[in-house]
Amino acid sequence: MLTRNVSILHKAGRIARQSVRTLMLQEHHGMVLLEKENIKVPPHGVARTPEEAMEHAKNIGGKDYVIKAQVLAGGRGKGHFDSGLQGGVQVVFTPEEAKEKAKQMIGFNLITKQTGERGRRCEEVIVCKRLFTRREYYFSITLDRVSSGPVIIGSSRGGVNIEEVAATDPSAIVTVPVNPNTGITPEIAADVATKMGFTDDCKKQAQDIITKLYNLFVKCDATLIEINPMAEDVNGDVYCMDCKILIDTNAEFRQKELFDLKDSKQEDELEVRAAAANLNYIRLDGNIGCLVNGAGLAMATMDIIKLHGGEPANFLDVGGGATVEQVTEAFRIITADKEKVNAILVNIFGGIMRCDIIAQGIIRAASELDLKIPIIVRLQGTRVDDAKALIASAQMRILACDSLEEAARMAVKLSNIVKLAKDMGGIDVKFELSI
Repeated sequence: MLTRNVSILHKAGRIARQSVRTLMLQEHHGMVLLEKENIKVPPHGVARTPEEAMEHAKNIGGKDYVIKAQVLAGGRGKGHFDSGLQGGVQVVFTPEEAKEKAKQMIGFNLITKQTGERGRRCEEVIVCKRLFTRREYYFSITLDRVSSGPVIIGSSRGGVNIEEVAATDPSAIVTVPVNPNTGITPEIAADVATKMGFTDDCKKQAQDIITKLYNLFVKCDATLIEINPMAEDVNGDVYCMDCKILIDTNAEFRQKELFDLKDSKQEDELEVRAAAANLNYIRLDGNIGCLVNGAGLAMATMDIIKLHGGEPANFLDVGGGATVEQVTEAFRIITADKEKVNAILVNIFGGIMRCDIIAQGIIRAASELDLKIPIIVRLQGTRVDDAKALIASAQMRILACDSLEEAARMAVKLSNIVKLAKDMGGIDVKFELSI
């Protein structure tokens, strides 16, 4: 039965930061998968040099082309390159113009709302034939925890930010849970195509594409397939104009060909380094480093930092069984960008994770890295007294807080002091606060 639940869109729309548990394919790899399922996509070629972009445009023929930067982030169209070019999606009219635009894309960083201020390096572009569409739709399949299975999301308003549509006009969104035991049926596919608003002459094509996309979703162990837009062209043909596909990393053992496509250059180098150390780390744009055990506590820590006016520099969950070496590496990762991080908040609730292990990691990190920024520590739970004794015997100078609120408030206050010192010409500030 069709429903109007749009809350699932928050999951479907936020793609860039799902890389910890999913593999995100480049758009052109996704288009290859669609073509293998006999799903129509625009004629295109992948270029790694400006000259290749020009040749692809010549081979495609015609007079209208679209050049799309291949980076693993959303919001490309509204982004900008550090070359000065505005927009990661460009319309051009000659092969020579395709070459010139590619020159300003390839080898440069594309900055979007999802990449952070550093952006993502563009190593290749897609050169597509520009298709003139008469109607555009949104379509995706993702996983819904409420129904415990796949859910199809569709809308007659494609080619735009679907989360904005959900916020301003929820009635324009249709969601259809699919029973994974029975899969998609012709009746479901036809109903979705009708509710999405496909015209009668295109409805059969849309139904066929919806069925094929669902089957691809299952076959690839995907957590998301998003087509925005799915479009009718002026000849009445239905195309998938772009493609975003996320694959569940738990399925790597049976999706080896897809995981061989993994583009490590598109991943944040610190996130790759953290993953190698079995740490869950995501770089953010703030200036207060966080080291926490447990994903829920880590998110709560970031929330309370923001509540007190600060901005977290990262999400970092050391887990429940971290070693001294892992804790030390966590500090190395947090402080890798010394100009950015002005304070570190350590928030540990020791259950499985022992507080004395954290303390040993802090001691080793402080010794190796010569940390001069303030470290605020809130330790509670298993072996907390041993942890405090270790730090005291090592003559560590850190600020200990008993409550998370107090620790967050102090972290924000001290990070602001460090920032002020930096803004005033790089005044060297070294904190020595007794535990």
